[in-house]
Amino acid sequence: MSAFHFDLQHQDPQSSARLGVFQTPHGPVRTPGFMPVGTQGTVKGLTIDQVASTGADMILGNTYHLRLRPGHETVRQLGGLHAMSGWDGPILTDSGGFQVFSLGALNSVTEQAATFRSHIDGEKVVLTPEHSIEIQEALGSDVAMVLDHVIALPASKPEVEDALARSIRWAARCREASTLDRQALFAIVQGGLDPELRRQCATELASMDFEGYAVGGLSVGETPEEMYAAAAVTTPHLPADKPRYLMGVGTPRDLLENIARGIDLFDCVMPTRNGRNGLAFTDKGPIKLRNAVHREDTQPLMEDCPCLACRHSRGYLRHLFIAKEMLGPTLLSHHNLTYYGRIMAEAREAIQQDRFSQFAAEKLAGWGHRPVPLA
Repeated sequence: MSAFHFDLQHQDPQSSARLGVFQTPHGPVRTPGFMPVGTQGTVKGLTIDQVASTGADMILGNTYHLRLRPGHETVRQLGGLHAMSGWDGPILTDSGGFQVFSLGALNSVTEQAATFRSHIDGEKVVLTPEHSIEIQEALGSDVAMVLDHVIALPASKPEVEDALARSIRWAARCREASTLDRQALFAIVQGGLDPELRRQCATELASMDFEGYAVGGLSVGETPEEMYAAAAVTTPHLPADKPRYLMGVGTPRDLLENIARGIDLFDCVMPTRNGRNGLAFTDKGPIKLRNAVHREDTQPLMEDCPCLACRHSRGYLRHLFIAKEMLGPTLLSHHNLTYYGRIMAEAREAIQQDRFSQFAAEKLAGWGHRPVPLA
């Protein structure tokens, strides 16, 4: 019996939105769900208890960063990522592919491996698919991602085809290298913005029977509408009984638009990164707390929000940022992750009640958007 199982509980009749539960050795993950990003073994600025209070079931760690510091063998000696961080729920680790891509001139990619220079000390690191799995097994995550070849968009069709084919070959190598029964392996669908290449990659990876599938290679330069279209052509070719994860996305709008297109899981640094820089997400759109208009504002960010920030006035929160007090980024990060968690909880309830499309339209209107028509 596998330690992993995805229970698809309900589907919205007017869209591809799905309600489910992904069972893991460290507990269930409710879907649709958002995973806070704990790149280096910590969600920046928050304690583990604070992260848990946002409604998150699963968090994300990163192979590239933890390989460099403190080192995956150090993490293993500290009991693995769960014990080291204090998070006792499910953890997903990225393979390092996106970070290698983001290093740009510091990396090179061949059929055998991605070679790069550490952004910390210039150390030369050779990241093969096998080494990526070795690192993730040392970290002890519940879900490991295959190493893929990420390229920037727009790109020529030959470039996209080359990266796609290499990603499929690397996925097979990752599967061969995987040794842990208690660690699920998720494949990553590439293909740029080309619908046929997306279908081809999804179909080939689906035949390899991974425990889950990610839609990758997006949020790298394309428009939101192009991203939604790429997700829409991909999900129908993925197994219905496996979770679907859209990597590195995104805004509240992106979450709802992609849930409507059959995506189950999301991660993004946006809630915490924007929180650290004084921007709060709300039902009426983002609030920039550094703006002088909030100087004497006695309102909370949102009246009904249970987060730590909403116990205080906007004026006080603004003061914290202007005074460069570290509490400001902590409070706003907690608010934004709580807000994302509430969007997911409300989306799950709406799918269960067959009213997701109405719910999404109302939320999008509050943010100043209309739903993008489903293809």
